[in-house]
Amino acid sequence: MQQILLGAVSLGLLWSIMTLGVYISYRVLDVADLTVEGSITLGAAVCARMIVAGNNPYLALGLAFLAGLGAGLVTGLLHTKLRIPALLSGILTMIALYSVNLRVMGMANVSMLRMTTAYTLIGRLLGVDKTVSVIILGGVMALFIVAVLYWFFGTEVGSAIRATGNNPYMVRAQGVNTDTTIIIGLMLANGLVSLAGGLIAQSQNYADVQMGTGAIVIGLASLIIGEVLFGKRNFFSRLLSMLFGAITYRVIIALVLRLGMPADDLKLFTAITVALALSLPRFKDLRDTLRASLGGRRRHA
Repeated sequence: MQQILLGAVSLGLLWSIMTLGVYISYRVLDVADLTVEGSITLGAAVCARMIVAGNNPYLALGLAFLAGLGAGLVTGLLHTKLRIPALLSGILTMIALYSVNLRVMGMANVSMLRMTTAYTLIGRLLGVDKTVSVIILGGVMALFIVAVLYWFFGTEVGSAIRATGNNPYMVRAQGVNTDTTIIIGLMLANGLVSLAGGLIAQSQNYADVQMGTGAIVIGLASLIIGEVLFGKRNFFSRLLSMLFGAITYRVIIALVLRLGMPADDLKLFTAITVALALSLPRFKDLRDTLRASLGGRRRHA
């Protein structure tokens, strides 16, 4: 059981970086960006191709991040310059990335078995097994990214991006080009998602062209679990809650699998979880309305 939980924590830390990217697009920019499903695979494809070619795994992660920035740039340009709706822009980029990912990998999947990954280097340096190496690298990178994002969104550019998501009309009235802030936000979001894809591919020792399927739902599930369970006191706590939310989601998945849920039902379980979580505000409104109605009847009685 301990090994199962450690595995869930290690995987949750890697997916938390992807969740941070989803948070930027979905919460900060208020854009449902489906580019995520292609950019996470793009990061995995770039890392796998680089490592198979004998390159440094950390250099591969850097290039994966840059590739994600490019994917976000394409979505941002489609949305802001060509005036294509944000949802459709993400879908178009996601579809295009399927072919791009196949081109990058050269085949549907690439194995990295017995090859040096970022976790292999940490394991050799510290003398720990792979699970612990994933936890160390994933935890350090996730916390570092949270710190950088907290700093960045406190700068003038970062504040403009946050304001664009809240009220683009007000931001334009202040003389800020919202097209630029949207593009930067989408680039940063997909850069983080692609980086997470590279980390996940190196942890599982392979990259597959289908690995991004359902990634946006997993990201939303982790995001909402983090917000519901760990609160929204301030911006820094919200960023941290993405980490805890992703870990909690992976622990829940590990436990339900342990209890006998078929692996084929995981995506259905995730979809239902996200649907219920997104419906919580509606349930709360109905509860408040019912209480007010009952309270009024009692006073009249």
